Amino acid sequence: MSETQTFAPVAGGICAPQGFAAAGVHCGIRHNHEKPDLALIKADVRCAGAACYTTNKVYGAPITVDREHLADGYAQAILVNSGNANTCAPGGLELARATCELTAQALGIPAADVLPSSTGVIGQPMSLEPFAAGIPAAAARLSATAAGSSAAATAIMTTDTHPKEYAVEFTLGGKTCRLGAIAKGSGMIHPNMATMLLFLTTDAAVPPAVLQAALSAVVPATFNQISVDGDTSTNDTVILLASGLAGNAPLAENTPDYDTFVAALTAVAEHMCRELAGDGEGATKLLECTVTGAPDLPTARAVSRSVIHSTLFKAAMFGADANWGRVLCAIGYTPGDFDISRTAVRLKSKAGEVFVCENAALHPYSEEEAAKVLAEPEIEILIDLGSGTAAAKAWGCDLTYEYVKINGDYRT
Repeated sequence: MSETQTFAPVAGGICAPQGFAAAGVHCGIRHNHEKPDLALIKADVRCAGAACYTTNKVYGAPITVDREHLADGYAQAILVNSGNANTCAPGGLELARATCELTAQALGIPAADVLPSSTGVIGQPMSLEPFAAGIPAAAARLSATAAGSSAAATAIMTTDTHPKEYAVEFTLGGKTCRLGAIAKGSGMIHPNMATMLLFLTTDAAVPPAVLQAALSAVVPATFNQISVDGDTSTNDTVILLASGLAGNAPLAENTPDYDTFVAALTAVAEHMCRELAGDGEGATKLLECTVTGAPDLPTARAVSRSVIHSTLFKAAMFGADANWGRVLCAIGYTPGDFDISRTAVRLKSKAGEVFVCENAALHPYSEEEAAKVLAEPEIEILIDLGSGTAAAKAWGCDLTYEYVKINGDYRT
């Protein structure tokens, strides 16, 4: 994929586009009353909808309902709870459907236009009672302001250390359009379709099939290219709703406006990838691996993922150790038939850049200078395979003692 176009960021997250409101409340799913645990996103109109889901064979009950409700390509609301994944739980499917009914009653819309999502502990029983109280409370607090987006972004957090939201502005057919996002994700993130929970809204007019095509084009280059810990979650979901209230002519594929929309979606997705990877459980550093000179795009993507996923390399980055051999090792076990003999590796940050590997062998460098480069909170790993023109990026984080502590105590 070519370099992402630059789009002006705007405030408001998922409420930045016209026609969307959001809220977040505590309803009692979490025992900690200081943490909100229920988010609601509502559109003024019925929206075109698109989604991508986890490829895990074990998946949450809400995903089954989402697939059913998006079969016609339209939806109007998203309901998200944290604290319980509603996966492998008795009566989970019936509960997911019942939450849609409660949301429909609170908002005055059809239950089939509600898309549920859940995140949290797997295999735990879940009660409808918190939803019965929380959904009307969230509906009463719906706000089309930045505060509404932030409240929803906070309510979907699990082990995240901060809310994640972003929005950009762009022009389609002379009309100003916006695209916003909120996400949660800190652990159980590995490239395999979608990642974590991520919700996108836009006021651009995009028919359902075109919207799905755009999302499906962006996911492989962005959300499939994140890895925090190698675990593909059971509930990974990305949902995109388009209200059409910006007033542009409905998009068609293979047109300049469609290309602009995909570029905007890519820009938002890449921003969220960095947010999610940088907030990996226990992480102290964001890692961005850029592969160039690959013989083809699948190889470029696979190599960048291998490096970001390498446990040994992630540990080296935590220790600010320029152990470039671990990069070569990860490249070497990447599936595919490609030549590594011309591989070059550079490590870069705000503190500078060190050239550590040339032609798959040591390039002399200063360990002291490398340590300074790797002490920064954002590290770039630049790999040139020297055997083609394809390029790709992947995002991850370092592996720390804190990651083990968080996941050792997760259920308590």
